[in-house]
Amino acid sequence: MIELAPELVTILMFVGLLAGLAMGMPLGFVLGGLAVIFGYIFVGPGIGAMFAFRIVGIMSCFILVAVPMFILMAVFLDRSGVAEDMFESLTALMGRLRGGLVMSSLILATVFAACTGIMGASTVAMTLLALPIMLKSGYDKRLATGSICAGGSLGILIPPSVMLIFMADMAGASVGKLFAGAFIPGLLLSLLYLIYVAVICWRRPELAPAMSQVEMSAVPITRRLGRMAVSLVPPVVLILGVLGSIIMGIATPTEAAGVGVIIAMLMTIVYRRFSWKMLMETVIDAGKATSMVMIIVIGASCFTGVFLTVGGGDVLAELVVGAAYHVGMWGAMALMMLLVILLGTLIDWIGIIFIIIPVFMPLALEFGWDPIWFLVVIAVNLQTSLITPPFGYAIFYLKGVASKEVTTLDIYRGIVPFLILMLIGLVLTIAFPQLVLFLPNLLI
Repeated sequence: MIELAPELVTILMFVGLLAGLAMGMPLGFVLGGLAVIFGYIFVGPGIGAMFAFRIVGIMSCFILVAVPMFILMAVFLDRSGVAEDMFESLTALMGRLRGGLVMSSLILATVFAACTGIMGASTVAMTLLALPIMLKSGYDKRLATGSICAGGSLGILIPPSVMLIFMADMAGASVGKLFAGAFIPGLLLSLLYLIYVAVICWRRPELAPAMSQVEMSAVPITRRLGRMAVSLVPPVVLILGVLGSIIMGIATPTEAAGVGVIIAMLMTIVYRRFSWKMLMETVIDAGKATSMVMIIVIGASCFTGVFLTVGGGDVLAELVVGAAYHVGMWGAMALMMLLVILLGTLIDWIGIIFIIIPVFMPLALEFGWDPIWFLVVIAVNLQTSLITPPFGYAIFYLKGVASKEVTTLDIYRGIVPFLILMLIGLVLTIAFPQLVLFLPNLLI
């Protein structure tokens, strides 16, 4: 066992993290490998017992059973055809507007986020459904890709969010209150995106031209409205079945996730997409996604355990407390948010929350901040981690399924306005706590 100053060990751990990711290694294995290396060097052989304790704690946590269930629900929903039906209805209804296809994709991404809680599902679905039509209609590639990345990232904020479940478990907070608290900020971000698209397309119509009158007249307005109303029924039923049961206290998140899986599977039957082959593929895909998430969770938990044991948590805490001493607790809040943004450029949101929640939550309580409000503020901030280079996961999801005419540079340039809007939403959430606390105080 080697003894070094906690500040130096903290720097070495983050340098190792950055080096591992730069070599293209999976995040879960980078975090777990660094935990083993630094644990045995700076803590000693007894670190193995701590790893076992943390892994058993994760595996025995009942609330985390909701994670694979929500992932399975998202895969069922993706295969049911609900998203395609809704997008066709929204396109027929809003195509006459400048930027109508972008606004349709943002609205659908918001609804999809409230149905799945999985960012990847929303981003991939919107890319496959909306991007080809936008490009064919002459839409600007930067506007189209930026809006899809921003809309898809709402999947980790708008309930039922898998990220919020992890945050509630780590902070010992109520999942129902956290879900209720994140709902309005999620809708606020969606509204900011829609306002921006409407304004920019009004000023620069060449970015997103409206559909022609001939195309729109092919479907009567009454039929368009009828299709829209019908296509909204399945998502509304799913949202009420899952979120309603949690917020009203009828079911736990785990039980509500099971209900969501049943409803989503029934949708595949109603839309005539169900088959035994589809069921097997759905379970396999959900199992792969769950395995990836849990590997990252275990690696991040072990990394956090070593990080706190060697004094890294104290280093960050002293940094924040020092900022509070010099510039007040809101200066400390600004530093916390900056640290989250910087970490978001390097690692996945799972790794971030496992590192910062154990350090920041005691400080937030000491400052007298409401824990639900503080957790939602962090959740809003973590939206940026999904679209900030070089490791923005929404960027990689979109690029992975988009056509070759869309370059990575197009996506990077397209996300800049939406990144600014995310920061505006973060400032509003901090400045007006009732945006977060209104629904939890009203419903729970």
